[in-house]
Amino acid sequence: MNVLLLGLGAIARKHIHALRQIDEGVSLAALRHSVQSPAEEGIQNLYRWEEVYQAPQPFDFVIISTPTSEHLASIRQAIPLGIPLFIEKPLLHTLDGLEALERDIHRANIPTYVACNLRFLECITYLKQQILSKQPRINEINIYCGSYLPHWRPNADFRTIYSARPELGGGVHIDLIHELDYLYYLLGAPRHTRSTYRNQSSLHIEAIDYANYCLEYEGFCASVVLNYYRRDTKRQCEIVCEDGTYLIDLLSNTITRDKQLIFQSEQRIQDTYETQLRYFIDSLHQGRQLMNDVSEAKHIMEYFYPPL
Repeated sequence: MNVLLLGLGAIARKHIHALRQIDEGVSLAALRHSVQSPAEEGIQNLYRWEEVYQAPQPFDFVIISTPTSEHLASIRQAIPLGIPLFIEKPLLHTLDGLEALERDIHRANIPTYVACNLRFLECITYLKQQILSKQPRINEINIYCGSYLPHWRPNADFRTIYSARPELGGGVHIDLIHELDYLYYLLGAPRHTRSTYRNQSSLHIEAIDYANYCLEYEGFCASVVLNYYRRDTKRQCEIVCEDGTYLIDLLSNTITRDKQLIFQSEQRIQDTYETQLRYFIDSLHQGRQLMNDVSEAKHIMEYFYPPL
């Protein structure tokens, strides 16, 4: 494989590790911002788009993991390559320009996938295939994701990283869109949404650090709470059904029904990056339609991600 990287931060390194697990001989090139950018072992540095377009060996696909605020420009510059785009979530940080982007990608007939790796967490796939496929009577869903932003990158001032800066696309409603994405993946689009956003916690950051969604489905409501300030990380989904209550713990990859364990897996969230890339690569090789392409990601944003 020959892969182009746009963005070489922490998330990109997870994708690089996964690629090397899949193909030890993978060839990697990265478009860098400056000739002063440090060299990375096993990665060819490119500094201008002309070098990308004129590369002697064609790229198989592009991984776009630039800061979210740069996604639109990165995607637009990659479209002329005419090759598949693997886009780190979320697709964009606002709805501005999204309609035209979708249109241009479709005209170019480019396969796209927006990387929401929790779709590949085994407790989520078990929930979808073994529980929700039986169409139980749901009365209520509660999803919670809270973690402590200063712990995300312990060697950096958390106030300076993109997550804390709205102009770079930071905020829980963007960073933690995974929870909204897997809810859509499990149950489809809600009939109506209401949302509250705040940034008045003890973190004192400008980006949104608390988001609360109430989503109305046929016959029940789902609530989603996201925050950056919880020191004891919690990532759970509770589904209250007529015949019992299911608790899905994403951190332990377990499911209980009325406090009795019914599913557990040794897989952890970091393992899903490889599973996700295998799905992407296999789908391309077999000519299968990719889930969560630009159109689906756009649809999710329009429901769950209104402009502020």
